[in-house]
Amino acid sequence: MEIIFLNSKLQKLCEQKALAQKKLGKVCTRKLQSRLTDLATVASVRELVAGRPHPLKGDRAGEFAIDLEGAKRLVFKPAHNPIPCNEDGSLDWLKVTRICIVFIGDYHD
Repeated sequence: MEIIFLNSKLQKLCEQKALAQKKLGKVCTRKLQSRLTDLATVASVRELVAGRPHPLKGDRAGEFAIDLEGAKRLVFKPAHNPIPCNEDGSLDWLKVTRICIVFIGDYHD
């Protein structure tokens, strides 16, 4: 799957291990790197297994989260134009092959 980032800050956090360890800790950084590898190797979002992948609701509807450590999550959304939808208008995660990472951390705060 193709991965892009909402901004350079998120990209640096994902690509620079020392920065991630400083911001997230060693365990969370290890899980983040593992989840990024998982994302890069699957063909679509529906193939994800690790990290309890789940669609979000409310103000984060249309986004997907993967558990990292504790309440920390890696959150992404489809990076397609147009966004692939089912006949009923819902998001078709099976056809999502390009994502944008939009948040890393605890969105429950």
